[in-house]
Amino acid sequence: MDCHEKEILPGKTLPVVIIGNGPSGICLSYLLSGYTPYLSPEASHPNPLLNSKLAEQPHLSLLEQDLEYLCEGLEGRSSNPVAVLFDSLLLPDSDFGLDHKSPLEWRYEPERAIPHLVLGKGPPGGAWHAMEGSMLTLSLANWMELPGLKLKDWMREKRRNVRNDRATPAEIASYYQHYVSQMSLEESFACGTTVTSVTRQPGNKEGSPPCWRVTGLQRREGEELGDGSSESEEVPFSLLAHNVVLATGTHDIPARLGVDGESLPHVCHSFWELEAAISRGELDQSSDPVLVVGAGLTAADAVLAAHHLNTPVYHAFRRSVNDPGLIFNQLPKLLYPEYHKVHQMMTQQQYQPPPPLQDHAQNLHNSSTPSSPPSSSSLSSSPSSYPGYLSFPRYKVVAFRPDKKCVLESDSGHQTVVQVSKALVLIGAHPNLSFLGDKGRPLGMYPDEPITCRRNPIEVDPFTNNVVSADGPGMYAMGPLVGENFVRFLKGGALAIASDLAKRQREGLEREEGCLLTDRLMDRWVDKRVSNHTASEISVRDS
Repeated sequence: MDCHEKEILPGKTLPVVIIGNGPSGICLSYLLSGYTPYLSPEASHPNPLLNSKLAEQPHLSLLEQDLEYLCEGLEGRSSNPVAVLFDSLLLPDSDFGLDHKSPLEWRYEPERAIPHLVLGKGPPGGAWHAMEGSMLTLSLANWMELPGLKLKDWMREKRRNVRNDRATPAEIASYYQHYVSQMSLEESFACGTTVTSVTRQPGNKEGSPPCWRVTGLQRREGEELGDGSSESEEVPFSLLAHNVVLATGTHDIPARLGVDGESLPHVCHSFWELEAAISRGELDQSSDPVLVVGAGLTAADAVLAAHHLNTPVYHAFRRSVNDPGLIFNQLPKLLYPEYHKVHQMMTQQQYQPPPPLQDHAQNLHNSSTPSSPPSSSSLSSSPSSYPGYLSFPRYKVVAFRPDKKCVLESDSGHQTVVQVSKALVLIGAHPNLSFLGDKGRPLGMYPDEPITCRRNPIEVDPFTNNVVSADGPGMYAMGPLVGENFVRFLKGGALAIASDLAKRQREGLEREEGCLLTDRLMDRWVDKRVSNHTASEISVRDS
């Protein structure tokens, strides 16, 4: 069934509602649908310590084991311990370029399934459907896959020649959408939904416990028109859930600089706007330079796209080119040659401001009159390794002007003015948490600041992903919201949440069984007291 056809109907309180249908929500749905990881009887893990721990209770699924105990002593490229554990089990030693077989085997055990509903604005795959479709992803293909369906195998069926171990965002988006269908998860997905509010609902007099109320709008197709099209309508929905999982990602709202002129029409905040300008023929080698602001991978993609057209590029960013925190300094050169090329450009083609004048009066004059870099014509004809490109390390934007001039300022205070055709501010994005009180700020590591992936993620318990400052129990967060940008590691959040939910479910069943046993013992005790009392009464009468 197409997930757009699934209507959200009010009814009983749902055990789990997942907000977000990207890879985080999809992976969690897989684990909650009865797909259970076990240590394969004939397998072993290359880490001897982890292997010995897993061998202690091989009859237990990973969801039933002590994740904190298994995480002890493991190291990896994520700060979340369960993410490192699950990554190590799914892709052993992949950081060393080794292709060890996973020691896990997946069993379908429907009796373990926990009913849930996954809400998403678009088709399964989330923000991957909105990403640029032709460039290669940063991660290797097997790092992008979800449990149970090899991405490489799926890609080979879609295209004859798999030239390397990286896929395009369009392929990844299609893979995630196919994954939901292949694993028969569609019944748990409701697409075309926008959540507008998540609030804590108190218990009632009838004994119902406190829970979460999730409200929003669902887009549904209306009656078919004469031309074959149909009108869509947005229908309000409201449902109750014992547990709610925040898995929205962080690609909703582009980050802004907060400087004068940032809303001018030539200032853009997404890669798509550059692509649109290119498709309209607005940029070519005779254009004024495109200013790219930012030093992340999207900014690098913009530099490559403009450079491919021979359009001159100015590239401004706050960090030094040698800063170890710069993403380019963390990528292997052989695996990512295009990004290594951008880093070379950033390093070799730096703007050199004119030397300061010696006379004090002239210095005063110079400080109030910003300098200008080379013109676009001289920039394109320069005899450098990368003509048409100039980087401005450790510079920030001071202002955009209506005449398409931009004022840049170095960290030493030197200002320069550049003439541009377009400016692309690509400095990341923020999640849209408008459905939470104060946009979710109280849930962050720093409650007075907006939630961001790097600087202020949602604070969660590292082994359960429970939100520390939630209004009540049963709120979880995962993926980029807790600082995990890579699909490779966000799967660990799904394991932590599924494990905690399974544990709480077992405890609930044990309590119910305990209550039933107590009731039976009480009934027997009462029956015995009644029989004894009756017997004594008979004895008294007989006497």
